[in-house]
Amino acid sequence: MQYIISGKNIDVTEGLKSAIYEKIGKLERYFTPDTEVHVTLSVEKERQKIEITIPMKGNIVRAEQVCNDMYVSIDLVEEIIERQLRKYKNKLVDKQQAAASLSKSFVEEEIEDEEEIKIIRSKRFAMKPMDPEEACIQMDLLGHNFYVFRNSITEEVNVVYKRKGNTFGLIEPEF
Repeated sequence: MQYIISGKNIDVTEGLKSAIYEKIGKLERYFTPDTEVHVTLSVEKERQKIEITIPMKGNIVRAEQVCNDMYVSIDLVEEIIERQLRKYKNKLVDKQQAAASLSKSFVEEEIEDEEEIKIIRSKRFAMKPMDPEEACIQMDLLGHNFYVFRNSITEEVNVVYKRKGNTFGLIEPEF
C-alpha cells in the first residue's frame, strides 16, 4: 500500500508514522500493492482525530476515529476499516470487476459472520416541490436527521441532512 500522510495542527512525527505503518499495515493483506491510503491526523482542542480514506474502483472506504490519544485513535480506526472491508466483500456482485483494489486471496476467503441486509419497512410519499431551506424546516418539524424532497428550482430529487454543530447539508444528484 502507498501511504499519503498529512497533519492538521499537528506535526506528524516518526513515532506516529511508524504506528500508522504498523497498525494500518495489517490491512495490506486486503489490498493490492498499488492501493493508496490517505491518512489525515488532526488536533482540535483536546481531540486527537485520524481519518483514513482508501479510494477503490467505484467506491471509497473511509473511517475516522476521535480520542484523547492519537495512538488509541490509530488502533481503533484500523478495526473499523477491517470490519467495513469484511461487510463490503460480502456485498460484491461482480467480484472480479468491483474488487480490483482488493487482493485475490481476501476476495476468495470465506467469511463466517455474514450479515444480510434486510429491508423491514418500505415507505411511499408524495414529494411537494420546495426549496432547500423549506426542506430543512420540514425536516426539523418532523424530527428527522434527513429529508428527501423535489427541489423547486432544479426539479431534481435532493436530500438535506443534519450535520454536527446544528448545521445542514444538501445532496444534489450529478448526472
